[in-house]
Amino acid sequence: MQFTQAPKPRRKPSLTPMIDVVFLLLVFFMLASRFGTDAVLDLPLAGQGGTYTGPPRLIGIGAGNLDLNGLPVADSNLAEALAPLMDSPGDMLVLRGRDQADLQRITDVTSLLRQAGFTNFVLVE
Repeated sequence: MQFTQAPKPRRKPSLTPMIDVVFLLLVFFMLASRFGTDAVLDLPLAGQGGTYTGPPRLIGIGAGNLDLNGLPVADSNLAEALAPLMDSPGDMLVLRGRDQADLQRITDVTSLLRQAGFTNFVLVE
């Protein structure tokens, strides 16, 4: 008479501790990360309307270039090129994205104009 042990059923590993660790890491990195500050563009809504007076001031914003009323202008010379067209710094400037210009480029040009003292912008398509 031969006695053999019945084979023990193989125990499956529990995934619960691994899932707990993954969620703890997820929570840690979410709380420890610091997100960048958001840049805010204060632009009027199209439905609000507004008055436009004076000569045209259309700034075309390209991926690596700028033009003012169709004439190319360097980023550093934009404020000087706008000066003869402006009665006051609150006059409306029309910004238009062109040639695959991304939102970051439009934000950069807007902050460049804000640093020069201009305050009123309209973004058109």
